[in-house]
Amino acid sequence: MTVFESVLERLRAEAREAEEEAAADEGPGPVRGLTSGFAGLGATGAFMSGSQAAAAYLDLYEEPAPPEPESPPEEPAPVPEHLLRITPEAVAEDLALTGREGIDDLAARRRSFARENHPDRAPAELRANATLRMKIANMLIDETIRRINVEKSLGL
Repeated sequence: MTVFESVLERLRAEAREAEEEAAADEGPGPVRGLTSGFAGLGATGAFMSGSQAAAAYLDLYEEPAPPEPESPPEEPAPVPEHLLRITPEAVAEDLALTGREGIDDLAARRRSFARENHPDRAPAELRANATLRMKIANMLIDETIRRINVEKSLGL
């Protein structure tokens, strides 16, 4: 073996060692054929025609569910009558204020009134009425609480 051949053999051995180390460090190499997809390969590994590939997916196909029968149109929900009462007198009547309530009773009435009249619970077309009712009720209750506090401070 000539010097040239021995150098060439040593370089080939070093290249093989480097490839083996690189393969051990990288883990498994790339999976070949993923870009073409699995549907194109038959059981034998040969490529299938388009119709064969389509037939391979037919077992995954589900018939669409039949449309549900149309139900009769829903009747509009009845309009809450109390939301149509927007005068201060009507709201005061709904609050049933007598002028002899205590502060705790007024707070309870405010919460109860809000449960029934809050705009977030009202139908969209009556939200403005519900907002107005809440404003009036809060004004009436706040005024009654202010009057009670004034009477207490005067000793009445």
